[in-house]
Order: sequence, then structure tokens, then C-alpha cells
Amino acid sequence: MENTYTLNPNPLVQYLQKAQKDFTKADLIKYITENQIEMVNFRYVGADGRLKTLNFIINSLQHLDSILTYGERVDGSSLFPYIEAGASDLYVIPRYRTAFLNPFSEIPAIDILCSYYTKEGKPLESAPEYTLRKAHEEFKKVTGMEFQAMGELEYYVISEKEELFETEDQRGYHESTPFCKWADFRCECMRAIAQTGGQIKYGHSEVGNFTLGTTAYEQNEIEFLPVNIEEAADQLVIAKWIMRTLAERYDINLTFAPKITAGKAGSGLHIHTRLMKDGKNMYLANGQLTDTALKAIAGILDIASSLTAFGNTNPTSYFRLVPHQEAPTNICWGDRNRSVLVRVPLGWTEGAAQMITDANPLEKAAQESDPGIKQTVEFRCPDGSADLYLLLAGLAVAARHGFEMKDGIEYAKERYVSVNIFDEAHKATAEKLSHLPASCAESAENLEKQRHIYEEHQVFSPRLLDGIIKKLKSYDDRTLRQEIGNNTERITELVGKYINAE
Repeated sequence: MENTYTLNPNPLVQYLQKAQKDFTKADLIKYITENQIEMVNFRYVGADGRLKTLNFIINSLQHLDSILTYGERVDGSSLFPYIEAGASDLYVIPRYRTAFLNPFSEIPAIDILCSYYTKEGKPLESAPEYTLRKAHEEFKKVTGMEFQAMGELEYYVISEKEELFETEDQRGYHESTPFCKWADFRCECMRAIAQTGGQIKYGHSEVGNFTLGTTAYEQNEIEFLPVNIEEAADQLVIAKWIMRTLAERYDINLTFAPKITAGKAGSGLHIHTRLMKDGKNMYLANGQLTDTALKAIAGILDIASSLTAFGNTNPTSYFRLVPHQEAPTNICWGDRNRSVLVRVPLGWTEGAAQMITDANPLEKAAQESDPGIKQTVEFRCPDGSADLYLLLAGLAVAARHGFEMKDGIEYAKERYVSVNIFDEAHKATAEKLSHLPASCAESAENLEKQRHIYEEHQVFSPRLLDGIIKKLKSYDDRTLRQEIGNNTERITELVGKYINAE
């Protein structure tokens, strides 16, 4: 009889016959000792959002047990600019549920994500992963629901131009080979991500493709499935590391940069959210959005201008957030409307069970009792520069804030837009709406004004917010977008400066 884990691509899950979230220290020791694993790698995220690494060669069972029990010391001041060098020693402690078999190491190795702890043995208040944990815990306390999320990782592959089977400029959406040149690379990335525990929904080529001289730019996307926000952040961080590492092995460049050049599609990191309770999606009831959904939307809209401090973190972010590029500029929401900031995508409600029988007359009606569980609400302004832990923490704070607003439902209803807000015919409607920031400097100002919302319930530490505000202001980019305009040469120069700064 086929068991639950037969099709799971994660080797540890298959071998241990248990879900990744249930891994224990004993499980990891069992896998390591019975599969000739020689190395353990600790991974942890610094202030730049990228994974850092500490390698251990295992020399005995006692040594392995010690590593997995007590972690190791690191210099926090070299990882976070807001930590003073005089008191910077931190512990990194492994989170067993994140363990995976390293897909690249020639030496058999298990990698594990870690959390930061202080000399007193307490979680580091300003650590990104702990900030997310606090945000989720407070959300659950206030609402009684679990906050789930999934990300859409858009990226460009940059390589030498090929003459055969060229795709028309900016017409790459869902192309197949041979017109999509990097489909095999995308699929290899997906397999490696899945083997590390990433819950992938699908992958495809995206709209963006163009050439500059002998260089070709092709946009693709890998989208995930909804999981609780703490797992979602872990999966996205690991996925970006895998994709970059694999790109290096292919001798190509890969970037999640929000903007590539003037007039071409930028790359976003759309975040879909879902609120769950007792296995039910609380966003939907009887095929309609619930008051629960409206409250969450209201909270996100109310502090959207400061959420950009975590989701749009370098000057190129604001070259993407311009009209007519399927990127939002107005703070509003709507159904299936790609010009809004918060979008309610097409769901599976009426007629969901009948479609399969119409396409396949021999097939019985779908048996899924609640197709509405697939319904999400999408936040469309973040991009690849986002600090994933802080962005998802910010969204949890925003959704919780929506439940704490006295007039949240009405607030959301007043900002509903059913049309393409960029159309000239709806210019008057657009002018009534608030707008997203146009620079890092403006984003920092909005965070300063709304920081009390993030600091409530002791979720975001004041020192962390001070550091983010200082960094955003340091770009001094208030008028940069106006100065550069559509100057392709200067935009390309700017993109080059921040191409891997995400």
C-alpha cells in the first residue's frame, strides 16, 4: 500500500517517513549516520537578506550531537549593522524542521537554517526570523487564525543571444521550448527546491524578454503553494540560494532585480495570503469574500506605504512601480484587476466541479469538498529586493492591524476599484486614492510615521526599525526617478549597481 510520503521529493522525508515539520534531533542523527553524511552546514540570514554559511565536518557522534544541541557562536556585528561590536557575540541554533540534503555539495552534507540567540539564551529581538515568528504569534492571538502565504519568484536569466527561435519582444508569457531558452534550467531549479522542502505550485516563462546587443534577457517565474508564513519565508530564502548557485554552474547570470531597463517588464515578488482556521479558508464563504478578508485587506491598504520599507528596498524598486507596467502605484484593491495593489485572483467556486467533466466526459465530478480553499488575496508591490522575513512579518502586522481597526470593513469597501485604474477614463478615480512611495527616502518617511503599528505587541524592535530607516535614507534617491527618467543607459548603470542586492 502506498504511504503518505511516497511521492515526496525530499530525501529526508522519504527516508524518515515523517513530515519535515516533525523532524527531531534524533531523526537528523539517524539520517546522517545511516547515509554517510560527512558535513553539517548551518545557514542563517543576515541584514542583506542572503544566506550565510558555517561548515562543520563531523568527527564523531558526540561532536554531531553537540553541534545539533548547542549550535555555535557568530559575530552579530558583522551580520547586522545595528549590533554594536562591543557586545556582538550571538548563538546560531538549528531549527530541525528546516534540514535538507545539500543538492550541490560534493561532500555529502545536511544543511539547516538557524535562529539567533543572545548571550542570555534568549531569541535576538531584532533578528528577521524571530520578528516574523513574533508577528505570526501575535496575529494568531488576536484572530485565532493561521496566516499563510506563498510567493511568486520572478527572475531574469541573462545570457548570450541565440539566433534561432527568437520570441517577440515582451511576448514571452508561458512560451515553450524552443522559444523559451531556459525552461530546462527552470525545471532543474524547481526539482532542487522541492528536494529541500519547497512546496512549489508551478513554473513558467514570463512576459519579459528582450535583447541588448548580443545579450539576451529572459524572464521566468516559480510560484509556491500556501504554507504558514514562517515556512514560506524559509522556502523562498532557500529557493533564491539554489537558483543563484545553479545559475553559476550554468555560467549564466540570474537576477531578481525589480527593474532591468526602461520600457521592459520588471520582476516582482507578489505575495499571496490566506487565513486558515480548522482547515477552512476564512477569506471565502458561499462563494463571496468574507468580512474577515475585508478586514485583512483594510489593514494591508492602511499601512501599505510603509510595507514598502521591507518589500521594495533599493532605488531600482521604484523604477518598477510606475503606471502601465502591471505594477501598482495606487493604494486600492479589486477582483482579478492587475492595476491594483491588492488583488483577489480568480478562484474556484461556481462550476468548479463541472469543468473537469465538461473537458473529460468519462470523468466523474471533482470530489474536492471545498474548492474555495484555493482562494488567496495577493499583495502586488513587493519585488526581489524584499527582506523576506520582514516583509511577511509586516504583512502579518498589517492584517492584524485590520482586525484592530474600528472601521476596517468600510475602509476596504471605500477603496475597491473594479476597473483598470491606469485608464484615462478613470483618472478622476485614481486621483482620489493614496499612492505608494516613489523612492526609498519616501518609504523611510512613511515607516517613521507608522512605526508604532509595527512596534505594538513588541513585534518589530525599535533598533531594527531605526536600522531600516537609516539604510533607506542613505540611498538619497528622493528625486532619482525624475532625474533619470527613461534614460536607458543610466537605468542600466543603476541596475548593474544593485543587480544582486536582493
